[in-house]
Amino acid sequence: MTLELDRVSRTVSGVPYIDDISLKLERGSLNVLLGATLAGKTSLMRLMAGLDAPTSGRVLVDGRDVTGQPVKKRSVAMVYQQFINYPSLSVYENIASPLRVQRLPKAEIAARVSEAARLLKLEPYLERTPLALSGGQQQRTAIARALVKRADLVLLDEPLANLDYKLREELREELPRIFASTGAVFVYATTEPTEALLLGGSTACLMEGRLTQFGPTAQVYRRPGDLATARVFSDPPLNALRANKSGHTVLLDGGAVLPASGVLADAPDGAYTIGVRAHHLEVEDVASAERRSDTGAGGGRLIRLAATVAVTEVTGSESFLHMDMGEQRLTALVPGVRRLEPGAAVEVLIDPDHILLFGADGRRAGRALDAAA
Repeated sequence: MTLELDRVSRTVSGVPYIDDISLKLERGSLNVLLGATLAGKTSLMRLMAGLDAPTSGRVLVDGRDVTGQPVKKRSVAMVYQQFINYPSLSVYENIASPLRVQRLPKAEIAARVSEAARLLKLEPYLERTPLALSGGQQQRTAIARALVKRADLVLLDEPLANLDYKLREELREELPRIFASTGAVFVYATTEPTEALLLGGSTACLMEGRLTQFGPTAQVYRRPGDLATARVFSDPPLNALRANKSGHTVLLDGGAVLPASGVLADAPDGAYTIGVRAHHLEVEDVASAERRSDTGAGGGRLIRLAATVAVTEVTGSESFLHMDMGEQRLTALVPGVRRLEPGAAVEVLIDPDHILLFGADGRRAGRALDAAA
């Protein structure tokens, strides 16, 4: 099956939920909807499923217009972040329920339920009711019910958010393979850029009901076509610095002057936004006698910016350093434990090859560099 959205929009009480989105999802494909809360992910899924009708535009399945067709006439399975199970039925019967509606033979029902229970590690719990399960086990039951249906379109709306870390990692690896083997169109909504990268496939970035970019996940991440996409696909948030290039120098808001190297070298004079992801910033404590050399990946071309520490967050394996540079805030994600006191003077090091450059219109400017990932 091929699912196509042709310029679909949805407005509710004058508020645009989805704004003129066109997408084509191929049979057997894994597609990630990536965006912040209220970006339009669930609204778009409901249009795909037929739970809602678009205000304008069309929904096509294999080239056939199904815009007005109700969900019960479509081959769709959907799993939400908040699991939904029948409390009075056993886990076995919850998983089997869509198959009983289809009136499949008992032997086939048993085989499908057994396979889904094995994949989702539910075999010890098949005779229990949902209320006797943990939240993670209940969510796995809901996923298993979607799996056995073998629908042409599978929609998963942040389905792993309530699971423990180990099982979440296992399912991130297993789910695409499981559903792709059925030839279904697989759509997975998440707020986490890391999860999109782990799942792979193709990613559609959404912001305020608009599609900013769609394509192979790694490509969208490495080469965001505009500033909006770069913001959606960066966690921690993208460091975005306002700048103006003139000749061989770049003047940042706040007065710092940079050499026009890397992606900046080929850009014409004018106003830009410089984007740098948090894990591409290095930080040196000015007061420390121990300073790193400039012989790393950036060589002697590293850009140095003076900043002041505002907040340090230590997570254990990583530390988040939030720094002020004039009126602009920078966030660095550095390995290990780095405790810098608020007010400490630091230098922020940037490799020019890790810069994402955007013009005044928000579109990517300059030559694309894969190193910017």
